[in-house]
Amino acid sequence: QVQLVESGGGQVQAGASLTLSCSTSEAISNRVALAWFRQAPGKAREFVALIGWDGTSSHYGDSVKGRFTISRDVVKNTVYLYMDSLKPEDTAVYYCAAGRNYLQLASNRGADYWGQGTQVTVST
Repeated sequence: QVQLVESGGGQVQAGASLTLSCSTSEAISNRVALAWFRQAPGKAREFVALIGWDGTSSHYGDSVKGRFTISRDVVKNTVYLYMDSLKPEDTAVYYCAAGRNYLQLASNRGADYWGQGTQVTVST
């Protein structure tokens, strides 16, 4: 059974840092890209970050470039999202996703697998 389980969300003040983790089941082949998306109340889903299957390529949404860093541990089947200098507008539910099509993920056109999401709230 394919599973993506996010953790690490919470409430922080603006300017703080937070790291999200997404544990993937072994049923997901290592040859998939892993990504983070987010969705704020009343807003469309937004692409946040993406990392290739071998961890050598990455891509970020414009609103998080320079502040967020995505990484993956192939041995632990885990992908991380380090978020620095958080802003209130980063408040959203963050979803982990996996897919075989890197460009499809990067262009926010869907994923093969989704996690349940974890809430991140940034207060002023």
